[in-house]
Amino acid sequence: MPDSLRYKAAIVGAAETTDLGVIPNLSTTQLHIDAAINAIKDCGIDKNQIDGIATTMSPAALAHYLGIVPRWLDNTSVGGTSFLIQVRHAAAAIAMGLCETALVVMGQSGRSRVGETSARMGATSAAGGPRGDISYPGQFESIYGTSGPTTLFGMGVLRYMEETGTTHEQLASVAVAQRKWANQVPRAMFRDLITVDDVFNSRMVCYPFHLFECCLVTDGGGALILTSAERAKDFPTNPVYILGTGESTETPVVSQMYDLTSSTAFKVSSRQAFAEAGISHADVDHLMIYDAFAHLPIYGLEDLGFVGRGEAGAFIEEGNTSPGSKLPMNTNGGGLSYTHTGMYGMFAMQEAVRQVRGEASHQVPDVKVSFCQGVGGMFMAAGSLVFTNEPPH
Repeated sequence: MPDSLRYKAAIVGAAETTDLGVIPNLSTTQLHIDAAINAIKDCGIDKNQIDGIATTMSPAALAHYLGIVPRWLDNTSVGGTSFLIQVRHAAAAIAMGLCETALVVMGQSGRSRVGETSARMGATSAAGGPRGDISYPGQFESIYGTSGPTTLFGMGVLRYMEETGTTHEQLASVAVAQRKWANQVPRAMFRDLITVDDVFNSRMVCYPFHLFECCLVTDGGGALILTSAERAKDFPTNPVYILGTGESTETPVVSQMYDLTSSTAFKVSSRQAFAEAGISHADVDHLMIYDAFAHLPIYGLEDLGFVGRGEAGAFIEEGNTSPGSKLPMNTNGGGLSYTHTGMYGMFAMQEAVRQVRGEASHQVPDVKVSFCQGVGGMFMAAGSLVFTNEPPH
């Protein structure tokens, strides 16, 4: 692959906001700044070394607030996977010499809604996608009674369950498995262990989703700092190399997916990432799949090729993604138990980086390769990244 980004860039700084969950004293912009400052401290650079910025807020406002004048900008905004795609773009910019040190940063006051504007947050959902009263969704979906991400995101779930024989118990098992990880993560919002019955006894939000099968609504943010793979060894942190990348988009109108039981964007972006990384599924030690709702890890396991059609529910129910398993998945507890500000992709990457660095609260032994899969909107877009701690040969 002549244009491969394999080993062209590395993450040398990674941090979340100082607090997570309920942060009524910080605005959206301040959450961005808090995360950025923490990432800058993590890798020990001066903020003036940053010459590239990627964010979904105004990059001009962010640069001005930081007091820097970057020479590369990215404002890609396709929902909660935007930040995975921005990492891909930052790696490409570094490889091309467009910048040397790139900051990818996000912040959302999803719960307290301090500084969130109608143009930015009011038009987003559980995966940062378009709300039903604007653009195509407003014309072709909301007029039929859909209301918010629980109805839109879940539009294909019952069809999937009918076609594959996946049970409600297996759907609930996603939340149960991820709580086993969050149980040992101090920053997770929900930490108590739960059972399938606990999931069923939580209130129904939108059939078939119970409360514990729906993402949290929180405040927070995160930031990553990237540089070239060659420079990465000069930093005090353990470098996390970008091994593979991918991105895709399918449709802004979830009812018009090519197949409501499978994400074409997942398939396209993940195939790119696997091919660029030059790895097989057996090489993946750790997996993060964006989980705004409990069915997303099920779709992800199948669309990424880890299991066959209709096998993901039983795979999770049998404990194959839980602590001590062969495929540890969503090891911070995910959007269901750790945090979910509205756009979760940054937090999925942060956990992947922590696992590859060996610094996670609920650490998986001997993680060398982590695969991170993001979704934006209601299956609108997808981003895929493969991280490794093994240096280039």
